[in-house]
Amino acid sequence: MKRKVLLIYTGGTIGMEKNYKTGSLVPFDFSSVFKRIPEMNLLECEVSVYPFKKPVDSSDMGPAQWRMIATWIYKNYKNYDGFLILHGTDTMSYTASALSFMLRNLGKPVILTGSQLPIGDLRTDAKENLLTSLYYASLYENDQAVIQEVAVYFEYKLLRGNRSLKYSAEFFDAYQSPNYPIIGQSGVHLNVDKNVLWRPNGEVELDDYLNENVLFWRIFPGMNFESLLEIKTAEAIILQVFGSGTIFNNETTQNVLKELRNRGVEIVVISQCISGGVHFGKYINSDIFTRIDAISGKDMTAESAITKAMHLLKNPRYNKSFSELFSKSICGEITEDF
Repeated sequence: MKRKVLLIYTGGTIGMEKNYKTGSLVPFDFSSVFKRIPEMNLLECEVSVYPFKKPVDSSDMGPAQWRMIATWIYKNYKNYDGFLILHGTDTMSYTASALSFMLRNLGKPVILTGSQLPIGDLRTDAKENLLTSLYYASLYENDQAVIQEVAVYFEYKLLRGNRSLKYSAEFFDAYQSPNYPIIGQSGVHLNVDKNVLWRPNGEVELDDYLNENVLFWRIFPGMNFESLLEIKTAEAIILQVFGSGTIFNNETTQNVLKELRNRGVEIVVISQCISGGVHFGKYINSDIFTRIDAISGKDMTAESAITKAMHLLKNPRYNKSFSELFSKSICGEITEDF
């Protein structure tokens, strides 16, 4: 029996071709992708294509598009064995993280991929990324999906979506998962590390709640920290600090953070380091976070912390506090005992 995969094309470089008269990249009609990549007809799965009516550049992707994709997957969940989302590379990890929270208890694969070069380019990485992603999206054993989570596939590596980040705008190997193992790798054989896969604990649910009153703030030496108080709409702040969780140890910093907490603003602390994470109390310059009841983002990526905060902040479907919810793993995005 051939597995059925729904391919959702949102936009991005993978769906572009070069206009050789002007030299610029323009989108092509993605419904003709089977003509562009005839190898797709040789796959042992049936692929249906659902392109966005108007391709969206990845820098324009956000909550509206995340809701659209999540809803479309949920509505078609029973009709397909797997889902593949073609996406621009710049914000792919944001979309992957958001979808992982919005589509609870996935029992089927949702794979995101894209490319650094257009599909019509002679040296393109698009074909390999697309074809291997389709393999992963249709991979079953004993009538059960091998991948049961949102994942990103890029340049021979399959990564947990909410653990992934884009670290290169130049190389084909553009994505990393610095704080979590690679869950699959393609070579001569299509490999999966079953010991690190996520498994659901219930039936799939759609929860497309997202609160956009979340602010991301990266600290730097010499900054005007008091300017944080001028932003009145923020209900949660993701504070990206130094190393393992340190910040300026002065009276201004303490007063600003206390004032924000008095206003009811949730403060999540993550590290500027790509690898590793936050450990409150390791250095004295992190003690302020314990005193104001800030939340440690531990080893989360910025993309995951931002979208998780958007999903949890005042979400009526949860009955626990934001702090308690954020500190726990929802779908493998955080190492709880980090």
